[in-house]
Amino acid sequence: MNYSKYYPIDVLNGEGTRCTLFVSGCIHNCKGCYNQSTWSPSAGDLFTKELSDQIIQDLNDQRIKKQGLTLSGGDPLHPANVDQILTLLKRVKRECEGKDIWMWTGYLLADLNVKQKQIIDLVDVLIDGKFEKNLADPSLAWRGSSNQVIHYL
Repeated sequence: MNYSKYYPIDVLNGEGTRCTLFVSGCIHNCKGCYNQSTWSPSAGDLFTKELSDQIIQDLNDQRIKKQGLTLSGGDPLHPANVDQILTLLKRVKRECEGKDIWMWTGYLLADLNVKQKQIIDLVDVLIDGKFEKNLADPSLAWRGSSNQVIHYL
């Protein structure tokens, strides 16, 4: 799995102060996407054990209390990402007490395969659905277009 950016402190992509990972790889190719540079699964840098360790360390850092982890992209549920995302989320749930997980995906919750559903079982808030430029609305909380749904799991 590759990633495009990691922010150890983020207040824009979910409630509270968070750690945010933007992964690479997206098949949806939404018109008007603000993150087209992440569409290729090979874009960005290789996700390593060192970065995984850093995310866990940052989530547990008591100097700046983090509410949780956000995963965006690209698409965390892209086939090239699911194995490492599943491993990362299991670590977060095991090693980071009380942290929530937010995820954005272009896939619809109802259409996920078995492996993707294993990931969703570890997610607290899922925003699903492709970005639809003709339904874009900057006044929406946590969504870019009105077709996208916030699932509090």
